[in-house]
Amino acid sequence: MSRHDLDNVVTFGPAPVASVQGTLALDLQPRVHPPEPTVVAHGRPVADVTAIEAPLRHGLEQWAGRYVQAAVEIVGGDRPVSQLLRWSSREVYQDLDRRAQLVGRAGHHLPGHGRVQPVRPRVVGVHTCFLARDRVEVSAHVRYGERSRAVAARFVRTPDQRWCCTALEFA
Repeated sequence: MSRHDLDNVVTFGPAPVASVQGTLALDLQPRVHPPEPTVVAHGRPVADVTAIEAPLRHGLEQWAGRYVQAAVEIVGGDRPVSQLLRWSSREVYQDLDRRAQLVGRAGHHLPGHGRVQPVRPRVVGVHTCFLARDRVEVSAHVRYGERSRAVAARFVRTPDQRWCCTALEFA
């Protein structure tokens, strides 16, 4: 810059720093009401949006655990993706197939032809959050030997009373 350019530069004084700059602007007002009591099912707290009776919760947790177990075995190449066709939306089914194909290509095997993984995945925990009587979100803890992964799923009850997985995420 030339000296002439510097003469034409407009400068401002110091800018005031906002009290929330660089932090989250949270509402830090004190609570007026006590927190809701924690509901406990099977000895652990639950976070349902709607109240669900224990037998329905327990049954769905078991079923969702079996679904997630099948899904991780499909991705690993041990099962054919067709085993979850009836209980998966088109998008979830296609994603499972795509993942199984990618893992198969990387491991030089055909997915779903009974390949046994060196370390078998095992679902060790399932937690549910009922959004409504016909919609539930599930988180599952999957162990691969000493390693862990998380799987999240959303299930919706179909008109013929089947649970259908409409979203499935691996982390």
